[in-house]
Amino acid sequence: MRIDEQPRTRWPDPSAFRSRRPDLRLGTRRHRVDATSATSDGRIAVQHTVRTATAEYTLLLNAPEWLGRRGVGEALRDTVAELRAIDLTYGPNQPQSLVSKLRRGEISPESYPPLADLVDRCAAMRAATDGWFDAWAVPGGFDPGGLLGGWAVERAAARLRAAGIHDYAVLAGADLVVRGRAPHGGPWRVAVHHPTDRRRAPLVLEMTAGAVGTSGVTGRRGHVVDPHTGEPADQLVAATVVGPDLAVADAYATALYAAGPTGLAWFRAGSDYRALFAHRR
Repeated sequence: MRIDEQPRTRWPDPSAFRSRRPDLRLGTRRHRVDATSATSDGRIAVQHTVRTATAEYTLLLNAPEWLGRRGVGEALRDTVAELRAIDLTYGPNQPQSLVSKLRRGEISPESYPPLADLVDRCAAMRAATDGWFDAWAVPGGFDPGGLLGGWAVERAAARLRAAGIHDYAVLAGADLVVRGRAPHGGPWRVAVHHPTDRRRAPLVLEMTAGAVGTSGVTGRRGHVVDPHTGEPADQLVAATVVGPDLAVADAYATALYAAGPTGLAWFRAGSDYRALFAHRR
């Protein structure tokens, strides 16, 4: 099994981490990507930012030299095209998207295999979170918004792997996916800052495969609804979850934000997912 298919996250000693510059920072006012250093073995390091109608993505590629700059450029274009296509094809705010047509009853999920996968994932997360993540409990019908961003990043990352790039990071707001090695040759070093208390030292992670999903990092109230009451969730200021897949981590973070401390029961010993932050208001 390739390294990009295995969850690998380590919590190093923060005192040892201080001497090492993080590659990525989450939870700051701008979720910063520190300047890309030269690669350790002649690999091709690329950083690219793309904006769609609903999100901004930053891609950091540590590509093998044999792929060449033309091959890297083609992989990058294919990945960006996938992100833009998902935004147009599945965004619930796009009137002609497949999700909008599904909400109006014009198509069924089985009409398009990726749409069926998206619906199935939402149903699985509704079951996994005791209904606290519920894409159907929103005004207007089915809305996969709490999972869609992570799903888009994972599908785009699959394009990178198909092109032969197995060392990369993709950031979307306060969420990220990493695989393989950073340009310096070691694991990706990620500093996850507390969402509201800037005086606290960041939680530090070393990752070669995994994802971090966050809900509520802006502190804005009312953006997540309690699916059981229809009222805005208001117990937590933010929730952050780490695990192998960003779509699942995103959905867990959204559900944890809605449920409050009750949701911590989902992350039992042996689970592939772990709550990093779940802070009360």
